[in-house]
Amino acid sequence: MPLVELFDVVKDYRLGNTIIHAIRGVTLSVEPGELVSIVGPSGCGKTTLLNMVGCIDVPTRGRLLFAGRDVGALSDAALADIRLHRIGFIFQTFNLVPVLSARENVELPMVLARVAPRRRREVADSLLEAVGLTDYRRHKPGELSGGQRQRVAIARALVNQPDLVIADEPTANLDSVAGDEVLQVIKGLNERDGVTFLFSTHNPAILRYATRRIRLKDGALQASEGGEAA
Repeated sequence: MPLVELFDVVKDYRLGNTIIHAIRGVTLSVEPGELVSIVGPSGCGKTTLLNMVGCIDVPTRGRLLFAGRDVGALSDAALADIRLHRIGFIFQTFNLVPVLSARENVELPMVLARVAPRRRREVADSLLEAVGLTDYRRHKPGELSGGQRQRVAIARALVNQPDLVIADEPTANLDSVAGDEVLQVIKGLNERDGVTFLFSTHNPAILRYATRRIRLKDGALQASEGGEAA
């Protein structure tokens, strides 16, 4: 069964007396274990689409299913539960808490999920090892490079063993070397552990890491095609 399914999904926003057509009739699916990139120019609807798949927003029309559940029919509490337990998020601005160590930042979603402290530390340390940051687990974000901070964010996104990780422009604030390191971490997690990733990007270098590419223009699906081997 597909992890995510969209059927003729439309998303409109009202800006004063104007209706903004952000997403225009998109139909697609994401299978477990895929690493899918959404590409297109600024303003084409990439972030809006990710927000709906991530259960942050719901379609104006059409159906969006997450693991077989109709997102548009769920309560706010049910959507929050999916976001906490079944979806991980990676942001281009990292969104780390500056006064907390790398380990403590990774532990945060587990605090919300009421995981016991000892188990939180074990999971956080294991994930920091997976992204190559064992020696930096006590460092605060200000003591880390941009690439290291994004790897902390990747580890944090994985703590509750989500079905899907959503990344909105994960390399936008990184130089080419750090960006490539982050993408190699993502690719490794996808191939080794079967983590499903859906991310948006302007960066053409990312395309070689994806198993499939989805192209958007003016809120409409232009193409969906297989990726190239990294």
